[in-house]
Amino acid sequence: MRINVKAKPNSNENKVEKIDDLNFVVSVKDPPVQGRANRAIVKLLSEYFHTLNIRIVSGHISRQKIVEIK
Repeated sequence: MRINVKAKPNSNENKVEKIDDLNFVVSVKDPPVQGRANRAIVKLLSEYFHTLNIRIVSGHISRQKIVEIK
C-alpha cells in the first residue's frame, strides 16, 4: 500500500494525523537536516501502522512524500 504524506518537520510534537485512507500529515520534532526528519517520519509511521516494513518511495527532499507500507 502507498500513502501520501505531508511532512511537518520542526514541530512541537511527534504525531500522525489521518486525513483519509491514503493521505496523512506527519509532524516530527526533528529538523530536515541529513535525513533526520525522514527517519523520524518512518519511525513514527512504523509505530502507527505496527510494521517495520516502511520506506519513503519519493519526496526525500520535499514535504510531500509517497510512503510504501508492506
